[in-house]
Amino acid sequence: MTEHETRPTAGRDQAHEETHEDQRQHAVQEYGAQVSTGIDTAGVPDAAIPELVIISGMSGAGRSTAAKCLEDLGWFVVDNLPPALIPTMVELGARSQGNVARIAVVVDVRGRRFFDNLRESLADLEAKHVTRRIVFLESSDDALVRRFESVRRPHPLQGDGRIVDGIAAERELLRELRGDADLVIDTSSLNVHELRAKMDAQFAGEEEPELRATVMSFGFKYGLPVDADLVADMRFLPNPHWVPELRPYTGLNEEVAAYVFNQPGAKEFLDRYAELLRLVAAGYRREGKRYVTIAIGCTGGKHRSVAMSEKLAARLAAEGVETVVVHRDMGRE
Repeated sequence: MTEHETRPTAGRDQAHEETHEDQRQHAVQEYGAQVSTGIDTAGVPDAAIPELVIISGMSGAGRSTAAKCLEDLGWFVVDNLPPALIPTMVELGARSQGNVARIAVVVDVRGRRFFDNLRESLADLEAKHVTRRIVFLESSDDALVRRFESVRRPHPLQGDGRIVDGIAAERELLRELRGDADLVIDTSSLNVHELRAKMDAQFAGEEEPELRATVMSFGFKYGLPVDADLVADMRFLPNPHWVPELRPYTGLNEEVAAYVFNQPGAKEFLDRYAELLRLVAAGYRREGKRYVTIAIGCTGGKHRSVAMSEKLAARLAAEGVETVVVHRDMGRE
């Protein structure tokens, strides 16, 4: 990510001092409706209740970019809404006669004193059977520090300490929310366009697929992907790096792919892992999980993991799973 999302917000200091009632009254003024503490959709058809996405994550990880992407896709986006007012937004959307069918809410540490209300709001949404998804933007400490230093702004939670102190405090504050997230996107090595592409892949389109998968190749020497749900290790296969005529190429090359899949165990692994993923996918669907990131690793993320990722993604796509392939470390050496 090269776009930093922390920016001056008019009245931020004053907003921190506002009471819950102040926030409710502001919502009345802005949206022209009486605000309630919960969702009241009596008499509203279930089909009219809007789809809800909650965008959160680390400051500097790309929340603003993700929100702008959804806005471009036609979502009604509200930035920095106090969590206690999320059910209110859903209620207002439900009563908009279909004019607000999809709502995205950005929740972050700028609303510190209201953040504790998020879990209560999520429970309220669940009790009312509102379809909601949580998108969590993650990034490494090193990447976040670089982004804050590049714009010469402090971290919202660092106080009199260092940037890393603010990052650590925010990670702890968001720890449970990250665990509840339906989709975690690690933006450590992504630029703005790559993040937008990931958001487009997940949210563009008229119909929501049953399950969306990202198959990501990576190199173990560059570290594990923090947003991976499942990780497989291809280092049990001979490395094409040690074949001089194959070394310059990647797993996208036909000769390299043929070499990889002619090795003992390669085809068997693909068949059995695809079978395992069918079992896992069925469980994810039952649990309401719509996104899965499958990481396939080798030493450098250039040959074996790339070839296997391509084959696995093709297998998943053939079985009706909407699949995106990402080669995180290819070309990095």
